[in-house]
Order: sequence, then structure tokens, then C-alpha cells
Amino acid sequence: MEKTITLEFLDNHNINYEFHSYEDSGAVRGNEVAAAIGKDANRLFKTVVMKGRSEEVYVFLIPTMEKLAQRKTAQYLGEKALEMVNGRELEPLTGYTHGGCSPIATKNKFRTVIDSSALECDTILINGGKIGYLVELTLEELKKVLDYEVADLRK
Repeated sequence: MEKTITLEFLDNHNINYEFHSYEDSGAVRGNEVAAAIGKDANRLFKTVVMKGRSEEVYVFLIPTMEKLAQRKTAQYLGEKALEMVNGRELEPLTGYTHGGCSPIATKNKFRTVIDSSALECDTILINGGKIGYLVELTLEELKKVLDYEVADLRK
């Protein structure tokens, strides 16, 4: 296993997490990824990086099988609209590439919002800093290394 920025950061901060890899499984979609590691797809959260009209960048964690409610989320943030950060901008902003973007240890600090459905989970699975890598941890452990808020983000 290659140590990513995310994994090193979690280890350096003594965060309790479980590592999962699906890189050799051929899984692509969220439900396939969850099946490949034997976990409930409702606990698998994808990282979505968006920019508001204000040019402020935001990070969202939403269930992998759900879509972000852009209008509702923009209103929550006090933005007029949100748009996806394009692939060319992602790495300079976050330090991560598309598909391997973790909300942890990003190059810049961003306002981060986790969908409220995470409150129903004992643990959540998030990107481990590389395609095929996931970390499973509690929201309490995540809070030790990531300043986040919780809101209803799903369509």
C-alpha cells in the first residue's frame, strides 16, 4: 500500500481509521465499490469540490449514490449558484487529482459540509487520497482533523 497524503496525515494525528482498497477490483460506481469492500453503499461518501459565484471554493461529502442539490446548497451557503471545479483546477487547489480527492489534508483550507445522512452512520467511508483507496472513520475522529459542518445536501 502506497501511503498517500491523506493516510500520512491521519497517522501523524493519531486518528483511528480503517483502510480499504478496491483498486484491483474493477469497481467504478459507488455501489460496485461498496460491494467490493463488503460495506453498505449508504456509508460511502464522495468528495465534491465546487466554486460559488463569489469564487469561494467548497468541499462537500455526499452519499456516493446521491446527487448534490445545487440550488438548495448554494442557498445554504449564501451563494447565488455553484459550479463544479474543473479537473485542471482541482489539483492546484486541493493537491489531489480527480477521483482521488480527499477532504483531508487539502493544499488549501475550504469550507467543508457533510450531508446530514452521515449522522445516521456509525462510521463513514471517504476517499483516501488516491483512486482505489478509502478510509473508514467516525465523524468524531474526522472532526479532530477536519473542520466541517453538517447540512442536508441531497436532491
